[in-house]
Amino acid sequence: MSKLVDSAARAVAAVARDGMTIAVGGFGLSGIPTSLITALRDTGVTGLTIVSNNMGVDGKGLGLLLENRQVSKVLASYVGENKLFAEQYLTGQLDVEFVPQGTLAERLRAGGAGIPAFFTPTGAGTTVGAGKPEEHFDGVRTILERGIVADLALVRAHRADLDGNLRYRLAARNFNPLVATAGRITIAETETIGALDPDDVHTSGIYVQHLVRTETTEKHIEQRTVRPRVDA
Repeated sequence: MSKLVDSAARAVAAVARDGMTIAVGGFGLSGIPTSLITALRDTGVTGLTIVSNNMGVDGKGLGLLLENRQVSKVLASYVGENKLFAEQYLTGQLDVEFVPQGTLAERLRAGGAGIPAFFTPTGAGTTVGAGKPEEHFDGVRTILERGIVADLALVRAHRADLDGNLRYRLAARNFNPLVATAGRITIAETETIGALDPDDVHTSGIYVQHLVRTETTEKHIEQRTVRPRVDA
């Protein structure tokens, strides 16, 4: 059976449900599954827990879900570029669990590898570690962190084959490989579909249930920084 679905809307609508935990790849606006996020917004499902490095910016990326009041909880490491996120958090509309970036990456990797929990020194003795079990290893204080397994994972690839094997391009190879393995169901959007050399596969197709072609070529830049023009 082919994994290729003819549209992001159809792929997402078939599996999205209220109250889901959804992990989303990308970093800022780099490597985000734009078509799948838009399709998720259009389903209108609510009460979502979103696991992502950050929540995009106002009006772009995961910021679309915040605008539509579809998110009830967020697990993220950085949220500083989204005013609506801050507003919903400070007014109590949004539950937020801040997770150190490396810990978030490892929690996703652990979930995808079938590891239920692990100890890390990151956050020990801070508010991040409050209430979490502790152990000392070789004199180092550590806290217990749970692996993350999402109901649904959404990722963006540069190239895929029809078996769902994925290759990411440049900075898009950030959280996408980790998110792809952590979902009970994973949907990948890809810019191109074609053969992949086995040595060129970043995510094995065994982790990907559904595949769609990306429906937009526009790639937003979160912070455009350029050098002043110097006269010749």
